Amino acid sequence: EVQLVESGGALVQPGGSLRLSCAASGFNFGSYDMSWVRQAPGKGPEWVSNIDTDGGSTYYAESVKGRFTISRDNAKNTLYLQMNSLKPEDTAVYYCATAPDLYVVSYLLYDYWGQGTQVTVSS
Repeated sequence: EVQLVESGGALVQPGGSLRLSCAASGFNFGSYDMSWVRQAPGKGPEWVSNIDTDGGSTYYAESVKGRFTISRDNAKNTLYLQMNSLKPEDTAVYYCATAPDLYVVSYLLYDYWGQGTQVTVSS
């Protein structure tokens, strides 16, 4: 059974940092490009970032570029999202998902999803 389990979400003040994790199981994690997608309250999902199978290439939405860093540890079957300089508009549920390709940003094409972790940026 494919499982993606996110963790690390929390309440943080503006300007703060968080690191999200996504533990994968039930499939060959190292063979999949991976993605982070977020959904803010009352809004549709928004693609955040992708990473290729070995972590050598990454791709970011303009809204997070320079502040967020996606990475992975294939030995641990884990995907990460380091989030710095957080803003209130980063408040959302963050999901990890498998991506068909590094440059595919349409989340409708993503096959497997986690349950999400809540990130709230507020003073």
